[in-house]
Amino acid sequence: MIKTRSGREQALAEREQLFIEATRQQLCNEGLLGIQMAAIARSCNFATGTLYHHFASKEDLLMAVCTELTATRREYFKRVADSSLSSRDKMMGFSVAFALFAQHHPEHFRLEQYVMTDVVWQAASTHRRDQLLEAHQPIGRMVEGVVQEAMDNGELESHGNAPLTFSVGLWAMTIGMHTLIHAEGILNMYALNDPYRMLLRHVQLQLNAMQWQPLAENPFDDAALNSKVSELCNALFGDLCSDKSGCLNLDSDRACG
Repeated sequence: MIKTRSGREQALAEREQLFIEATRQQLCNEGLLGIQMAAIARSCNFATGTLYHHFASKEDLLMAVCTELTATRREYFKRVADSSLSSRDKMMGFSVAFALFAQHHPEHFRLEQYVMTDVVWQAASTHRRDQLLEAHQPIGRMVEGVVQEAMDNGELESHGNAPLTFSVGLWAMTIGMHTLIHAEGILNMYALNDPYRMLLRHVQLQLNAMQWQPLAENPFDDAALNSKVSELCNALFGDLCSDKSGCLNLDSDRACG
């Protein structure tokens, strides 16, 4: 039996969504340090006490925003997982998906780094922390499924290891690169102006190191890498790139246009 929401529950859910969207907008306009509960409530035409009725603290509100954006990132990954691409191309596709998402929603990555710090994480309620963790789980399961697919197809040797152990290095490398990209000035200081190209090249190198078939003939061939990224974008994210404003630009840390 499907349980439907009452009118009051629906109204509360819609109001909570309104607060989350207002916070996202404030994040984009003012940054993390500019988040003010009173200003968010006022922008939604509610009293500050009403906002606190939904979110016990600023930390809980930021956790909710991060959870919402994680659900959006999950949709990017789902396109990859549900595709008919080879397992190796899916792993590259996950990296492209993450990069596109980071370009389209830069506020999420900064926010996620912030809420994962010990002081914010411990200040948030268990309920909101659990919601965020639950939002991340399907992404991990999708990646795990692709690794298992590669093992089942003989494209990757397990060596007795669990599937997720083959993706944790790629995950850490991706998070690290996005940290550098969002730390303004760091990459420019070293004249590293093509971070996404470097990231995807290292993904190819690491997949080759794991002997994930079929091997990339030359991960340092920029033309081949451009072609692969274009192929993945067209196959998976054509609607996001239809006007070229959402395409992943390997020569910049920003989206095209």
